[in-house]
Amino acid sequence: MFSMVVSPRFYETDAFGHINNTVLPGWFETAREPIFRLFTNDSDLTRINLILARIEVDFVAQTYYGKEVTLKTGIERVGNSSFVVWQAAYQEGALVARGKAVQVYFSQQTQKSEPLPDHYRIKLEALVSAPPQS
Repeated sequence: MFSMVVSPRFYETDAFGHINNTVLPGWFETAREPIFRLFTNDSDLTRINLILARIEVDFVAQTYYGKEVTLKTGIERVGNSSFVVWQAAYQEGALVARGKAVQVYFSQQTQKSEPLPDHYRIKLEALVSAPPQS
């Protein structure tokens, strides 16, 4: 499991002082970076043969400006050519959002999904854990 802390910025708030619902998917994408790094050793994103097929976010509680948010990321399951990333956001120790992202191993040349190579599968399977329920 990977963990990172973000500090909500003022412009990420809505008219009620909550973190806007469009912000969490961006935070979750940022927190998936350690997963992306499993697929490349450098910062050349064209070398990463992954595409995002699906995201979902459940807003469990309100998230506020001025209080740090801890993001946790893990792998829920690994399929033939895809894997599911689970994510959770906590503020002051309480779960405020949870999400999932389906990443697909993808060939830019053929524009089709391909089976995950074994060396990636092994790395991903080592990270499999149950997503937090609360």
